[in-house]
Amino acid sequence: MSIIKLIKKTRNYFLRKIVYRRYQIGAGFSSGIRVRIWAKQKVIIGKSFYIGRDSFIESDVIIGDNVIWANRVALVGKYDHNYQQIGVPVRLSSQIRDQNYAWKGLNNLTIIEDDVWVGYGTTILSGVKIGTGSIIATCSLVTKDVEPYSIYGGVPARKIKDRFNTKEELNKHILLYRQNYKT
Repeated sequence: MSIIKLIKKTRNYFLRKIVYRRYQIGAGFSSGIRVRIWAKQKVIIGKSFYIGRDSFIESDVIIGDNVIWANRVALVGKYDHNYQQIGVPVRLSSQIRDQNYAWKGLNNLTIIEDDVWVGYGTTILSGVKIGTGSIIATCSLVTKDVEPYSIYGGVPARKIKDRFNTKEELNKHILLYRQNYKT
């Protein structure tokens, strides 16, 4: 193993076991530089997750196995600040990080299932579900649930097409994925 690979492996282990120890992060976690992970209640990440540089998780989330995020992907809360707090500027309003925060968004859980690829510069709003095997195109804004094995893109993200051209290809992928990656 080269010294560079050893340093990266050690760094990712340190992030997983020390820096983000309050969260549940599976084996094979790999992180680019300048990544931040924070959630009010929970972050659960499956096996073999890659999060690209300058990416952020700032909301409760469950992420499946074999998920890849490109650089500058952000998962952010829809209701991180109480913008309806009467007589208080938004900048000074209560926010989800506050211990006594009691406004919207406390129960927004984002779910990103297995085998998902999220493209560069994408923003995902909290509370959505991204189905198994999906791809999110570069610079998209995900505001609603994403169907399994589909490709979504745009602002807001909409379905572009199915990931596989035929039902046979999809079924073969599912079979081989289960055989090789779900033990």
